[in-house]
Amino acid sequence: MSEGARGVAAMVAACTFWGLSSIYYKLLDHVPPLEVLAHRTLWSLVFFGAVLGLQGRLGGIGRVLAGGRSAALALAAGLFISANWFLFIWSVQTGRAMEASLGYYIFPLVAVALGALVLGERHVPVKWAAVALAALAVVLLTWGLGVAPWASVGIALTFGGYGLVKRWIAAGPVVSVTTEMLLLTPLALGWLWGVHALGWAPLGSGPGAAFGSGWRDTLLLMLSGPITAGPLILFSYASKRASYATIGLVQYLNPTLQFLVATFLFREAFGIWQAVAFALIWTALVIYTLASLRQGSAARSDASSPATSSTSTK
Repeated sequence: MSEGARGVAAMVAACTFWGLSSIYYKLLDHVPPLEVLAHRTLWSLVFFGAVLGLQGRLGGIGRVLAGGRSAALALAAGLFISANWFLFIWSVQTGRAMEASLGYYIFPLVAVALGALVLGERHVPVKWAAVALAALAVVLLTWGLGVAPWASVGIALTFGGYGLVKRWIAAGPVVSVTTEMLLLTPLALGWLWGVHALGWAPLGSGPGAAFGSGWRDTLLLMLSGPITAGPLILFSYASKRASYATIGLVQYLNPTLQFLVATFLFREAFGIWQAVAFALIWTALVIYTLASLRQGSAARSDASSPATSSTSTK
């Protein structure tokens, strides 16, 4: 198997993990989402730390924390991804897994808008047409259901913010995520202390303090570490071997699997307004993808053509 083929296989595996992860979090729907989030943070830190330790790369965390700006960016990234994880866990636990999948479908189009507004990127009109279709889908869904799909919008925005901040962190994905989890650990530990010692259990119907109450819940909470870390490591492997365009296309497997799980396994409602919204989003993504592939092809063509301007030597 070629390097490129291995990269594609790793990307498919990562997106399959992500797309089916809602099944895992559904098994913990009796545990308050903030408690699940706290354990996901801690066990991700343990797993990522072990990986870096085996690779002899723990020093990378110190280099990120040594710079005030890089540490602040890592904290901001951690808060964004933590909010994203919370919204996803909460959506799955409360019967809104379809809204979560919609959020991850919207994300690439949110990234277009954020790139233009924050980074000053210029996009062809057809990409803005895709963004407009996504916005129309959200408006129609809000009007049809009488309530905005806040989980979808929140997931797309927090993931978009996370990706934006990550652009400015000069560290590899595993080192940066480990640093993010390390910075969030005091919050996670503080919350779990409140849950176990003081009986905190808001935003959930369960009694809380699930860890240690039984082997099943304890094992499931501990597994949140490798379930989080595994796909990211696969993604990192794929990003170095597969083309960016291929990675972008395969990423749609994640929300598609989430959508199928929500529809056929969780039996969530899929009425006319959801159908209209998803049809608009899928159309927008086809437009966006074709425009991205066309731009990528043009860029490669320009790069391979001989230089037309003369150069001078000193």
